Amino acid sequence: MGKKLHYGTDPKRTVEVYSAGCAVCDQTIEMIKLWAGRWDEVIIYDTTDVQVAKRAKGLGIRTVPAVVIDGTLTGCCAGNGCDEAILRAHGLGQPLSKRLPHRS
Repeated sequence: MGKKLHYGTDPKRTVEVYSAGCAVCDQTIEMIKLWAGRWDEVIIYDTTDVQVAKRAKGLGIRTVPAVVIDGTLTGCCAGNGCDEAILRAHGLGQPLSKRLPHRS
């Protein structure tokens, strides 16, 4: 259902990127790939797939691109594009034991 990108062999944080395949979504995917660390398992979901769209709706996703980290929809992509600081606050690229305090 999703395309997995692996970085290293350490325990993983799940980073899901929901995309419609547009240029803005593709840019977000490239940024996530750049910022992800070996602790992140990045999974790219195509919301044009009906099952993926249902899953996205269940997570509260109303627009794409959208990023979900360890089951939490991040507020980083609403309106102003992907925000590295917000994603890092959700743990992206950080060791699992050094996760920053949760902020949306």
